[in-house]
Parts: sequence; C-alpha cells; structure tokens
Amino acid sequence: MEPLFNLKVVEMGQLIAGPFAAKTLADFGADVIKIEPPKVGDALRKWRLLKDGTSIWWQVQSRNKRSLSLDLKQAEAQDIVRTLLKEADVLIENFRPGTLEGWGLDPEKLLELNPKLIVLRISGYGQTGPYRDKPGFGVVAEAMGGLRHLTAEPGRVPVRVGISIGDTLASLHGVIGILLALQERHQSGKGQIIDIALYEAVFNCMESLLPEYSAFGEVRQAAGSALPGIAPTNAYLCSDGGYVLIAGNGDSIFKRLMTVIGREDLSSDPELENNDGRVKRVAELDQAIGEWAKLLNTDKVLAALDSVAVPAGRIYTVVDIANDPHYRARENIQSIKMADGSTLDVPGVIPKLSRTPGSIKTLAPQIGENTDEILKSIGLSESQVASLKERGVAFTK
Repeated sequence: MEPLFNLKVVEMGQLIAGPFAAKTLADFGADVIKIEPPKVGDALRKWRLLKDGTSIWWQVQSRNKRSLSLDLKQAEAQDIVRTLLKEADVLIENFRPGTLEGWGLDPEKLLELNPKLIVLRISGYGQTGPYRDKPGFGVVAEAMGGLRHLTAEPGRVPVRVGISIGDTLASLHGVIGILLALQERHQSGKGQIIDIALYEAVFNCMESLLPEYSAFGEVRQAAGSALPGIAPTNAYLCSDGGYVLIAGNGDSIFKRLMTVIGREDLSSDPELENNDGRVKRVAELDQAIGEWAKLLNTDKVLAALDSVAVPAGRIYTVVDIANDPHYRARENIQSIKMADGSTLDVPGVIPKLSRTPGSIKTLAPQIGENTDEILKSIGLSESQVASLKERGVAFTK
C-alpha cells in the first residue's frame, strides 16, 4: 500500500507549479482528480515537443491522475467542484489571486463546507502584499528571489537555469506544506490554507545571501562555475574539450586533490589547511588544478580523482543521463508503454521509500477522459451527465 493511499486530491492548477505538486502526491498513491477546461485542457498539453499532438512533458506531469473537464465559469460546474471538495482532503490551485473567489470558491467558504480540507495556493507573489495582483511566472520569481542575478559569468547577462526551477521549488514547498498540514490535522481534525509564492520558494533556497548583506554589506555577485567563498570548487577544461566539475573544498579532500595533481607544496601549506585560507588564494588554486586538468582527457581526469576519493563529475547531457548505468540501477529512468504501443522513457518516482514506495500506475489522461466516471461517482445519473456535456458544462474528448 502506498503512503498516500485513500488521500483525495482535487487539482485545479495549470502548467507547472500546482500540477507538479499534485503529481508528486499521485506518485505515492493519492487519488488526484485534475480539473481542466473543455476542449483545450491544460496549456501544458501543447508545451515543448509534441507526439501525436500532445506534449511528451504531459506524460510526466499528469501521470497517475484522472481528468475531469469542466467549464468553471458556469454555476453548475462550480457546484460540482463543491460536491467533490466536500469529500476531498486537499485542493491544489495555482491561479492568480482572486480567481477562485471569482468562481465563488473562496477557500474560507470551502473550509466551512469541509472543515478538514487543506488548500494549497501557489501564486507568483502570494495571496497578500502589495504585489499580490501582479501576474507572476517562475522566470520572474527566479529573478526576484535572487537566483537570476547569480546565474551568469561575471560581467555577462544573467541567464536562465534552463528549467522552470522557480515553479518546481514552489511545488516542493507546497508538498511539504500539505504534509505538515496533514500531520497537524491528525491532532486538531482541522484543515487550513497554505500560501506559497513562487519568488519566496526561490528566496528560501538562497543560503547565506541575506545575512551576508545584513552583517557585512556584501552583495554576492555572479561567479560563473565557481562557488564563491568555498574553495576550490569549479569546472576545469580537459584536453579533449570536456569540462570536469571538481569539488576539492573539504580540508582532507583538498590535501588529496593537491597530491594527485602533483602539488604537494600546496597540500602541505599551513595557510591552505582551512577554507578561509584557501578562499584568499582561490585564483592560484584554480590555476594549479586547471593546468593539470588540461593535460589529460576527461576520462583520465575523473579516473585519477576517483582513485583518491575527490568528488568530481562530467557535465551530463540527456544522452549521458539516458545511457548511465547508475541512473538505470536506481530506477531513475523508467519505460512506460504509450497508448499506441510505443515505449517512452520518463523520470522515475522520487523520493525512494523502502517499505511503501511510489509508482507509475497510469498514463497521463486525455482531456476529460474520466469525466463520466467522476460525475457518476458523486451521484449524477447517466442522463444528467449527458445533459451537462450537451450544454458545455462538462466535456469528454
């Protein structure tokens, strides 16, 4: 039995932040009903690369979910949502603040309807504060949270991390919030509202950024592949044009690193025994490591570092990931069979639980694939369901 078996979740999210949180719960047994608009469904269905008209990403983000397609602008659809939420444990939404209220689905009213309901609200800037009504996407949140300023080579334009990291961080904070609220509900029997802002989920991961400024007026700057204030840690060019990331910043690790590159003078230098001393001479250390690395190809550099237990690794592309035996051994990559009989590699379920692991149980649904069964499960007759569909309140593809 999976750890969230019998947990009933209604997802009213779209794109990334809300749906990723719901996907995480579904992977571990939660029954997730995803509510989508008629005909077009969640916009993520058309993002990135499409196979047979639907995004491949969709198979990751919406696996293990059921799709109920409703026109939430209509009062009857809103009534259906209320009926579902009377028996639900969790509601997840990531609309702009005020959207739920505009549909008459104010979380406070929903809690009156179902006092045990836990409501996760993810938005760009949160449900309060002067920016609450501004539209916010993850890319903007990453900038406001302080991350974008640091993701650059010194003196060059700050760049994206390359994925929607702001959305994903908010999702994971949201899942933590749901699990905390569920644990507290065991004591009180009451639900509550969780308010997550995209920017603050990023900010929460910014380590010592703020206290350094508060204590010293220090404004951390972009440092490329280095890790400011921790040395030596950087990416070093090898003779074959590849880069190896080397983290020699532990005191004993540093000594082993200097020995393997033939710099015993640095290994035994008392000024370099601790990190603060090494930071003062980081340029010298980077030069020494870089001169050694560029004489060897990537494989030989990694073999030498592995032999003395210095943390190091190549920079993986998806080709490296797909062919790496460790990924396969850990079931980080799983193959699923698509409706057309083809197979598709997708990320496995994380985290790994020893006794009650999660699993991929069903493919991502088509728009409104489960509309009929869900509506009938709340007491509607076949003729009532047909009427709702005829009038555009509900939809099945």
